Amino acid sequence: MRDVNLRRIDLNLLVALEALLDEKNVTRAADRLGMSQPAASRALGRLRTLFSDVLLVDGPGGYVLSSRAEEVHPALRRILAGVGELLEANSFDPATATGRIRLLMPDLQAAALTPHLLARLAREAPSLDLDIVAPGTNGIEALEHGVADAMVALIDDAPAGIRRRSLYDEELVTLMRAHHPALTEKLTLDRFLALEHIVVSVTGVGLAPVDEVLARMGRTRRVKLRVPNFFAAVEIAARSDLIMTLPSSLARAAANMRRFVSLPPPLDLGSFTMSLAWHARQQDAPRHIWLRRAIVAAVMDMSSAIDVGS
Repeated sequence: MRDVNLRRIDLNLLVALEALLDEKNVTRAADRLGMSQPAASRALGRLRTLFSDVLLVDGPGGYVLSSRAEEVHPALRRILAGVGELLEANSFDPATATGRIRLLMPDLQAAALTPHLLARLAREAPSLDLDIVAPGTNGIEALEHGVADAMVALIDDAPAGIRRRSLYDEELVTLMRAHHPALTEKLTLDRFLALEHIVVSVTGVGLAPVDEVLARMGRTRRVKLRVPNFFAAVEIAARSDLIMTLPSSLARAAANMRRFVSLPPPLDLGSFTMSLAWHARQQDAPRHIWLRRAIVAAVMDMSSAIDVGS
């Protein structure tokens, strides 16, 4: 095995390497590291010399990882996570803590929960910053590799090594603009299906929960528009006769803007449970214990605000 003299190596380069390999983009890595783009480029050059490898290779639309970088990436995440836990093992004071929290959360839930979580951070940990990232299809993998601190999502099953707890239950409701023509009569299933719908879909493909239920009934609706985020959907619904069916916590927040009316959908869509998930290696880390408590407290704040507004 090659004898490496760690005293000759700037270990801060490993932090830069993680950001560069995660982002596959020098500018985004620089923003994440709080340094200039030229400084991040110089760090990449030093890392290429250190590893005797290009690490990031030009590819379609940007950089891709070299074979060596693919090999190093998982181990690097584990090592840096372990160092962080080692340094904070004795104490963690949120009032003086710095750095970033990376939380995976779908767009709809992020819109409802994040304001309350930010308020909690402002009171308890004002120097901590927050990154909210869509889980996509690899949320559990991100937790396993240490790319994210925690995830708030609909989680039906979790593999060994992933811990989770229930946060809150959601029901779906139908939202339409105030003075919508459909409000003159009861919203029956036939009238519901005769209207044109907006669906919030990150990928733009696949069936929404409403369409899955309708398919089992042998019915369909017309999805006039798919958009990638809630805020686009709300603005469009406020200015058109398109309607949308979405989680009740978010619909109540939108309804508070006095531009909308929220109604129970004319079919049984059931309910679903949002959960908090994290990796077992972070179970006893003081920083992560505090983070999980802050998320749970933010959920309680969100629920209280909804109750007051309803």
